[in-house]
Amino acid sequence: MTSLEPGIDPGLAALADAILIPPFPGTTPPPWILRALERGLAGVTLFGPNVVGDTAALSAALRSAAAVEPVIAIDEEGGDVTRVAYEEGSPYPGNAALGAADDVALTREVYAAIGGDLARLGINLNLAPCADVLVPGGSAVVGTRSFGSDPDLVARHVTAAVAGLQGARVAACAKHFPGHGSTASDSHLALATVAGTMADLRARDLPPFTAAIAGGTVAVMPGHLRVPELTGELPATLSSAAVSGLLRGELGFDGAVICDALEMKAASGLFGIPEAAVLAVRAGVDLLCLGRDTDEAMYHAVRSALTDAVASGRLTGDRLAEAADRVAALRAWLATARELDGSGARDAAAGAEIGLVAARRALRRSGPIPGSLVDPLVIEVEPEENIAAGRFTWGFARWAQARRVDPAAGDGAAAGSIIVAAEGRSLVLAVRHGSGALPLVNELLAARPDAIVVDMGAPAWTPPPGTAYLATYGASRACAQAAAEALGLA
Repeated sequence: MTSLEPGIDPGLAALADAILIPPFPGTTPPPWILRALERGLAGVTLFGPNVVGDTAALSAALRSAAAVEPVIAIDEEGGDVTRVAYEEGSPYPGNAALGAADDVALTREVYAAIGGDLARLGINLNLAPCADVLVPGGSAVVGTRSFGSDPDLVARHVTAAVAGLQGARVAACAKHFPGHGSTASDSHLALATVAGTMADLRARDLPPFTAAIAGGTVAVMPGHLRVPELTGELPATLSSAAVSGLLRGELGFDGAVICDALEMKAASGLFGIPEAAVLAVRAGVDLLCLGRDTDEAMYHAVRSALTDAVASGRLTGDRLAEAADRVAALRAWLATARELDGSGARDAAAGAEIGLVAARRALRRSGPIPGSLVDPLVIEVEPEENIAAGRFTWGFARWAQARRVDPAAGDGAAAGSIIVAAEGRSLVLAVRHGSGALPLVNELLAARPDAIVVDMGAPAWTPPPGTAYLATYGASRACAQAAAEALGLA
């Protein structure tokens, strides 16, 4: 018992601890995390600021505090969403590029390499892959995180991704159930509604999750997604119809259900984090991810909310115990996987090489791309921030003179100066979409129709006829290198 939790029942507190994976600041675990692990905390969620030091030592310290293998989770999708390689960019292309290459063996190899990287750092649960089917013109927050817009293609690559990760002894977590690819809004900011009917959902969004379950995924993550016919006004995370009914009942998933971060506005904005935690567990969620910016006080508040809910009868003790049992089964899987021989896993250098192979395979070209460039000037148009990815490192600075412009920061008037600076030089425009970028790009193309466009987002824009055009299907370091090679810059 702590002063933050007066009168909390020790037995209920132990069950609450058993289903929580809170974050913490810094590259070493603080004392409160170590004490919580000692008394049975399920584990932790790591974010970018946690993995800029000696992450293997950090993981070892977490393990040494726990009596049973703890959950050490991270969101490492590859491509644009990376925590491990946030500062230099991922050596792997993301799902959109892998879907464009459409080689399931290659996808499995890339995810095996990502899993190998995580295993070497002591991380045992990856909150990936994305199983979302991207509707053309659909969710901007999903974008290049999706394998594509064809349910069958997404399903086969999700299956390969799960096999690659779990073959590398790292648990996979297919997300965002029942599918984030058709939503107009970002669930980080507001409750997102899935477009269409339940028939649309079953035909379009569910096949990849069905495939992931058949492929043995250890975990599934519901998203903060409203499906009016299924969840009413609630997000799927907090809906028993979505979690207990559709996912558990209809799809037959019996593994660990891990919620998306409860600090996201689609959940916390409606109920606050502690109440959202109670509703999630009541709906059938087993393991609670609180979110990057929550702190020790919020961990205690959630812990107290869960025990108070049982004491008041709003949450049954049996449901809390069932969740704890499923997390215990997950931890047992992690412990067994850790004991297996990992000598067949690729080393980091070999993993990066397969990432570059995949990025090269994904690259698409059209129009009159020149055989050589003249003193090239690269203009990188910064898009609106994707909250899932953050402002990660991207672009061509390591291979060519590059100038970054941000239309949202008032750089839209930069076209004239760019045209002057590029006089007599080859002009390369690197774009990642966002409506704010298009006026600048179109103005530059009107003045310099010979400019080369490198599309580093999910291709959703048709360049003018005759434009020299490269599509990388992502902005990771591997994708940038593949484009730089195609332009003779690398």
